[in-house]
Amino acid sequence: MNTFRAPKGTYDLLPPDSARFLAVREAMSAPLRRAGYGYAETPGFEHVGLFARGVGESTDIVTKEMYTLTTRGGDELALRPEGTASVLRAALEANLHKSGNLPVKLWYSGSYYRYERPQKGRYRHFSQVGAEAVGAEDPALDAELIILAVEAHRSLGLREVRLLLNSLGDRTCRPVYREALQEFLRGLDLDEDTRARAEINPLRVLDDKRPAVREQLAGAPLMSEHLCADCAAYHARVRELLTAAGITFEDDPRLVRGLDYYTRTTFEFVHDGLGAQSAIGGGGRYDGLSEMIGGPALPSVGWALGVDRTVLALDAEGVGPELPPATEVYAVPIGEEARSALFALVTEVRRAGVAADFAFGGKGMKNAMKSADRSGARFALVAGDRDLAAGEVQLKDLASGEQTAVALDGAVEELVRRLGRS
Repeated sequence: MNTFRAPKGTYDLLPPDSARFLAVREAMSAPLRRAGYGYAETPGFEHVGLFARGVGESTDIVTKEMYTLTTRGGDELALRPEGTASVLRAALEANLHKSGNLPVKLWYSGSYYRYERPQKGRYRHFSQVGAEAVGAEDPALDAELIILAVEAHRSLGLREVRLLLNSLGDRTCRPVYREALQEFLRGLDLDEDTRARAEINPLRVLDDKRPAVREQLAGAPLMSEHLCADCAAYHARVRELLTAAGITFEDDPRLVRGLDYYTRTTFEFVHDGLGAQSAIGGGGRYDGLSEMIGGPALPSVGWALGVDRTVLALDAEGVGPELPPATEVYAVPIGEEARSALFALVTEVRRAGVAADFAFGGKGMKNAMKSADRSGARFALVAGDRDLAAGEVQLKDLASGEQTAVALDGAVEELVRRLGRS
């Protein structure tokens, strides 16, 4: 038995399952790249203050779920629990907002960390693909990002994802709603921690998942009833653009999500086949986040899609992306001279864009052919001394068993032709 195991709430990605995760990441990022989003990568840890200011000191993420550490130099750092604050910090540090080409459109992919109670669909280490459009206040930008996420889900074959949509107002109308909501919450039978949260950020209470709290929230005032004229018009335009693009959505006036920085457009993608952990992604507009972390006013919008939960959604629907074969051709040499010749041929085959593997380790013919079958390859390249003397190699179709002698110097072209690449 191994001495060490993966920490609780984490997982390893290994073949063949890892191929599905890679395919999901590719499907999520492909629409973004086509829409002009450039790749960004940030450190796995940041200063604690970045998340305390940006995500919100009253959120569960900051108060309960962040992994924090103190360096030998005394710096307080945190493993990143989400991506938006880090990407915005990086964009500000690099002065991308001063380029004169706004919005700055970025996408990213990576691992994130939260100290949560592990369960299916909720891990302490998880993977996301995210997108941020920094520096523009435009309902078309909000709609663009939502449409790109929907296209990613559709390209994966998902058909049962629901899009929930809401507006959280802005600094003009939210204070009025905040006061009305606090007045309502003060009349409820809430525990001490929840009452304290209601005084710091009452919208966080709306995100409470406990049945005893949710029952009491039935009559809570709604943000949609308190939107100012500008926010109402902005939200109406987002809805119009989505409808015109053929995007189906559900208005959810109680949707707030778990982060403090959201303003105006807020959305979530849910899949009912996942049980309690039904959210597979979401995002929204965060017009004040730049100022929260010490930058200039930069209206922005973004989202993050969970790779782990999207894979679970694919499982729930029994669908999945078409995966490229790990191996299409497997080389089986018989004898040392053949090993050198076929090793060189495998290199040529790979350069031609074909996935190829080799019988390493001096396997005998029988074991090498078993490995070829297990690899999932369509063809085997087999050669011995006689074949090489004739300038040939045997090309075997592993499905039909048909074997054909082909010229060694024409083997690459023949494989490319048979695989339909020519």
